[in-house]
Amino acid sequence: MTAVLVLNADLGPLHRVSLKHAVRMLCRQVAEVHEAEPDRLIGVYPVPRVVRLIAYVVTRWRYGRGPGWSRPGVLARDKRRCGYCGGAASTIDHVLPRSRGGANTWQNTVAACGPCNQRKGDRTPAEAGMPLRISPGIPGWAQLATR
Repeated sequence: MTAVLVLNADLGPLHRVSLKHAVRMLCRQVAEVHEAEPDRLIGVYPVPRVVRLIAYVVTRWRYGRGPGWSRPGVLARDKRRCGYCGGAASTIDHVLPRSRGGANTWQNTVAACGPCNQRKGDRTPAEAGMPLRISPGIPGWAQLATR
């Protein structure tokens, strides 16, 4: 199913929704088609690629400290690549293990593949002889919006 970009009334990007959700927004008249697929219709509506909200939605939270930490966020920030070997990541790893006081923060977590996560275990990267390929940091909203 195709994702449709939702723009705020001031043309700022908000998020993506499914095509089905976008058509529902058009039917409820909370959005209008901003960009559409050429020569394709769903009922009376052109198939949208981008919809724009009719009323402005306040998004003050986007300009604060940055996004809150989450496991899916860490995987998105690191583009699902292991911070140790560069392979496909399926989990996250704490740089300073939680058993040693490491927290769930952007600076203390990286995406990791299963084998690297097992090999590192309850040690720091230096102790395990596994240097990090990336420098973990707090991502921006735009970085997490790309899938």
